[in-house]
Amino acid sequence: MKTDTAPKISAGQMKELTSAIVKAVPVDLSSATAQDWIGRKKELSMYIESILLYPSRGMEILEAFVDWRRFYKNFFGITANLSNIRIPEKQPGFDRLIIVSKGLTLNRVYDKCAENFPCSRYIDDLDKAVILNDRNPNKGSYAIWVRDRIEADEELENLSVDDLKEKKIPGITLLERMLCELKYWEETEKHLDIQNWTLCAGSRDSGGDVPRVYWYDDELRVDWYHSDSRHGHLRTRAAVS
Repeated sequence: MKTDTAPKISAGQMKELTSAIVKAVPVDLSSATAQDWIGRKKELSMYIESILLYPSRGMEILEAFVDWRRFYKNFFGITANLSNIRIPEKQPGFDRLIIVSKGLTLNRVYDKCAENFPCSRYIDDLDKAVILNDRNPNKGSYAIWVRDRIEADEELENLSVDDLKEKKIPGITLLERMLCELKYWEETEKHLDIQNWTLCAGSRDSGGDVPRVYWYDDELRVDWYHSDSRHGHLRTRAAVS
């Protein structure tokens, strides 16, 4: 996650910024619009915060926040609180932002995928089976960057999870990968990993094996591989967190 050791805002700077924000409120704003924003104070705070925290890409982050809030409302019926998320520093080539909402579970995301397209899984209760994850939303929402591509990272082919760990390359979790699938399907009505398999290197099941996700025979499949397994079509998706 993003860390910042620079000096924090001073009282004088806080006063000037607050004044600038107040002055930015249009004097001809309608009463109805003003009342609407008053009822959505958290969302308004999120918008202002994204612009202040990420001045060079505030609109990009803001648009992503709005899109993911809409996604969670439409698919899960939840109003995702994204106001306290810190966006990781973006790295070259990592252009897709994945926002994981607090409280999501593997079973819930898998079930939502299965409501929208055919799916199969190697075990019924993924939450019980996949007990180790590099990241999870139990305590709060979070964000990662991944490469925006259909197939898993070709740069990481023929690397097992053990190899990735040795090289200190963080990989996507099973929850993140299923969210990617659902989001991509919503956008395109198509699927990821048509020719290859995503090795969810950020997750392990109770036996120490690693989930993999791919599209095969007109369905999304969730099964597993051993942590030392290598294959040209078995690749993780690197995650910037």
